[in-house]
Amino acid sequence: MSSQLQLFESREATPDWTVRVSRRARRLSVRVYPGGRVEIVVPPGASAATVQRFVGLHREWIEERVTDLSAVAGVTIETRPTQIELPAIHRRYEVQYRPTPSRTTTAAAIGDSVLTLSGAMDDRSIGVALRNWLFDLAEYELARELARIADEGGFSYRRMQVRSQRTRWGSCSATGTISLNVCVLFQPADVMRYLLIHELSHTRHMNHSRRFWALVESLEPDYRRLDRELLSGWQRVPGWMFN
Repeated sequence: MSSQLQLFESREATPDWTVRVSRRARRLSVRVYPGGRVEIVVPPGASAATVQRFVGLHREWIEERVTDLSAVAGVTIETRPTQIELPAIHRRYEVQYRPTPSRTTTAAAIGDSVLTLSGAMDDRSIGVALRNWLFDLAEYELARELARIADEGGFSYRRMQVRSQRTRWGSCSATGTISLNVCVLFQPADVMRYLLIHELSHTRHMNHSRRFWALVESLEPDYRRLDRELLSGWQRVPGWMFN
């Protein structure tokens, strides 16, 4: 269970900055969403002074992220897309809505070009159905592409998982688990390939040393440009991913 609190009681108060108290939270954290909305997640019992100190320490980073993600403010308004483009896998889906008395909403693809949603047609249900469908698709497509690139480069890893991180595109654990952000499907194919190469390279170098970047460059000479594109990749993520 969680609750919403106003972040500021002074003239700084703004609807774009909120605090959410979550029973699951063990520490304070901050999320910046496309469109520039800021959410501070805090554990129960955190004082207003503690939250203020946390915001003060991270304000510069938060404001930089807000600047980066404000460019997608118009995109975030769309909650019922008519088309979904996934450049990473070269697909575009036409979305068809079929209201039914069901309380839940399901999404099913017809081939590689049509996606049908059936059931409840409220924004929240639609968002949940779209995200569930995208996760299933990402788990299959990313696993296949990661395995292919690993085979080409002679890499080995323990397993892959798809997540929905708010600030990271991917990670590689010391045990060889590669985590990939589902939203990478909204990126260009060469950007997605670079991300997979980046994380696979961490299976050999768990750092960003010169040897790490030399390995990345040997597999993707244009990695600097692709890395910059990935940093701004949130601008390509539609709003229904965050409803």
